[in-house]
Amino acid sequence: MIVDKLENLGKYVSLNPLFAQAVEFLKSHNLSEMEIGKTELKGKDLVVNIAQTNPKTKEQAKLETHNKFIDIQIPLSGVEVMGYTPAVDCRPADAVYNEEKDITFFEGLADSYIPVKPGMFAIFFPEDGHAPGVTETGVKKVIVKVLA
Repeated sequence: MIVDKLENLGKYVSLNPLFAQAVEFLKSHNLSEMEIGKTELKGKDLVVNIAQTNPKTKEQAKLETHNKFIDIQIPLSGVEVMGYTPAVDCRPADAVYNEEKDITFFEGLADSYIPVKPGMFAIFFPEDGHAPGVTETGVKKVIVKVLA
């Protein structure tokens, strides 16, 4: 997991061959003015999703992992608290993986919670269990799905 300021996102392009294209898109668009919906940048391998979340408590935000994709998450309209637990520590260990949606949901609260403000981002790799979306009011956000 990486949490940093959006101005530093370019420093991470060497972590994945598709990150450079994602960063270029994010820098060249006014994300706050984009409509809710998905934009494929490189087929299903690189997708930008503008989403509006509903209010959610820590108890409602389920820990999740993805086997095939990396998430770059960027809150646009408010602070989003994101839970984190290493995937190897997520329980139950035999949780069902949904291959079509590339997601496994786990039980319990995350080990730690980090507030991510507008102007910041979080990157979650397949080995990162994360519980995004903890907000009192919901937020407009960007979720970039990058093939791992």
